[in-house]
Order: sequence, then structure tokens, then C-alpha cells
Amino acid sequence: MPSPSRSASRSSTSRLLLGALTGAAVAALVGRHRSSATVRRLRAEGREREAERTLLAGQLVTAEQDERRRLALALHDGPVQALAGIALMHDAALAALAEGRPDEAAPIVRGAAEREREVVQALRDLSFALEPVVLRDQGFGAAVRQLADQIETAHGISVALDLGAAERLGEKAKVALYQTIREAAGRAVGRRPRKLSIGVEEQPDGTFSCAIADDGVQERRRAAVEAIEERVRVLRGRVSVEAASGGGTVVLVRIPPYVATRA
Repeated sequence: MPSPSRSASRSSTSRLLLGALTGAAVAALVGRHRSSATVRRLRAEGREREAERTLLAGQLVTAEQDERRRLALALHDGPVQALAGIALMHDAALAALAEGRPDEAAPIVRGAAEREREVVQALRDLSFALEPVVLRDQGFGAAVRQLADQIETAHGISVALDLGAAERLGEKAKVALYQTIREAAGRAVGRRPRKLSIGVEEQPDGTFSCAIADDGVQERRRAAVEAIEERVRVLRGRVSVEAASGGGTVVLVRIPPYVATRA
């Protein structure tokens, strides 16, 4: 017959084993619960990202369609109309020559040649606006500096740049942001400023912000804001247009981190 002390020892050991097994079972259950919660969270995040990609793809298609419409309108109202006028001038010059009036034909030909040079320049500007070679070959900073040089030369507006943070943007974000800056700067020129500044900053949370500020007439046209919003939509960003201190307008574009650094 076992002694009472041995029975007590076995009972204590059994309780310890049972406690250990129970603790292990609880830990296993907790681990499975946590694992299951992690899987559910990852699946939810995956569905959210997939929805974002689907939405972004749709927005890209819309942006491309809008860009094609803008291009078609720019070509129709600019170079196409000019070329139609040049063709009429050529017809008039040929008619004058056929009727033995060369003195009348000469100024018509000179006028047509001048208009042709203007059309060539307009087509070059349009080509640069669509995708400047310098953006592809030399990068974002060089492209924006060239845009600033064009504004200073054509309109006599002083342009200040602070673009250091932009070099940390992904390539697709750089292209889209350049088009946004070009749109906003073009709108700013129409407000007749003396000074224009363009700056890109990275915030502590990884968000990138781009400010285009001018000291011209304050922007109040909703259509101008909508044109910039169309560009920013591709970047899943946000736009705010505010009055600048001392007069003028500040267009502020914010780009979320997961879009800003995308290759």
C-alpha cells in the first residue's frame, strides 16, 4: 500500500502536468486565434489593396481618355486651323501668279511662311508638353527647370524652385507630378504674377506635398481647380487651392506614400 506522502506527491505531479497541459492547450488556442486574426487581417488588407488597384486602373483609363481629348482639341483649335489658313494663303498666291500678278503673290507667300514657322513652334511646344525629352533623359528636376526657363523667357515671370525631395519619388509619380505642375503653372501664368515658386517636400509620414504659389490675381475659377484635380486623380492625391498671404494663390498637392514611391 503506497504511503500517504507518495500519493500526495503523485497527486501534486498530476496537477502540475494537468496545469501544464491546460496551459499549453490555452496557448495553442490563443496562438491559433491570433494566427486566424492575422490571416483575416491580411486578407482584408489584400482585398482593400486590390480594390485600390482596380480603382486606380479605372482612373488611369479616364485620365488617358481626358488627355486624348485635350490633345485632339489642342490640335484642332491650334495647328489644324492654322494650316487650313496657310493653305488658303497658298491658293491665293498661286491664283495671283497664274493671273500674272507676282507682286501680289510675294507678300502672301511671306505671310504664309511666317505662319508656318509659328505652327512648327506650336507643334514643338505641344510635343514637349506631352512628354518632354528632358524628363525621360535627364529626370524630373531638369524637366521642371526647363519648364521654369520657358515661363521666365516667354512671360517675364521669376520662377523659384525647390525640388530636392522629388528625387525620392518613383518614376511614375515623377511623370504624373510633372504634368500636374505644368498644368498648375500654366494656370498661374494666366493670373499675371510677377513671381512663381514650385516646391516639393516629403512629410514625416511619407506623404509628398508639392506647392505651386504665385503672387498674381487670386484664383477663383472652379474650372481651373478641376483641371488640376484631373491630373492629381492619377496620383490618388488631394488638391487644395488657397489664397496666399500678401495676395496670390497657392495650389497644394498631396501624394500618399504608397503612390509616391511606386516605381
